[in-house]
Amino acid sequence: MTWADFVLLFAAGIGGGLAGSIAGLASVSTYPALLMVGLPPVTANVTNTAALVFNTFGSVRGSLPELAGQGPQLKRLVPMGALGGLAGAVLLLSIPSEGFENAVPILLAVAAVAIALPRGKDTGVAPTLARTILRAVIVGVICVYGGFFGAAAGVLLLALFLRTGGTTLAHANATKNVVLGASNGTAAVVFAIVAPVHWPAVAAMGVGCLIGSRLGPIVVRHAPATPLRLLIAVAGLALAVKLGLDTYH
Repeated sequence: MTWADFVLLFAAGIGGGLAGSIAGLASVSTYPALLMVGLPPVTANVTNTAALVFNTFGSVRGSLPELAGQGPQLKRLVPMGALGGLAGAVLLLSIPSEGFENAVPILLAVAAVAIALPRGKDTGVAPTLARTILRAVIVGVICVYGGFFGAAAGVLLLALFLRTGGTTLAHANATKNVVLGASNGTAAVVFAIVAPVHWPAVAAMGVGCLIGSRLGPIVVRHAPATPLRLLIAVAGLALAVKLGLDTYH
């Protein structure tokens, strides 16, 4: 890796940390940057997951005001996130690399559509036991996807929490940051042991992620996120089209 590569990854980490902690789509910035410096898709994916662990530290630290009082629900959701991340990591390492490469454009397109969806509204209905269990199961399924391919897992979690928790965007975002951190952290541990993580790239990108993710919750707290969310969705869809053309032709 050259110094230019390190600078690119650092800048992509800042963008990814900011976008991830605001809209849950850090990988639209970070994953393509890893491809640009020459990493193969599977190596780029596992390296990306390891680097995004730094997002957790910054985003959770920035979300502390919104996390106050969320202890009971986080005790239910964090274990599901961790188990989902573990299952996704095992799934990624169990399929041929060609299968993952062919799936990337589709996964990114799903990410772009997911981030463009409008937020849900508070219905004022208290959650039943069945609804609470279903919510936890859905979190686990999303985190399986997150452990397999990081892009858009945060967006899907954010959409789920907005539609089922009756919370503000800032509070749902804080919940997402913690649960996604558990998923990414578990998957990163697996990848660190048995996968081809590129550690110099993790270092360069991770520092950028830490900076960007610390600022993200502040932005969410004080500014409307819809324009940024739609901008990231357009960028993600454009990237999915490009990678699709490169992959299928």
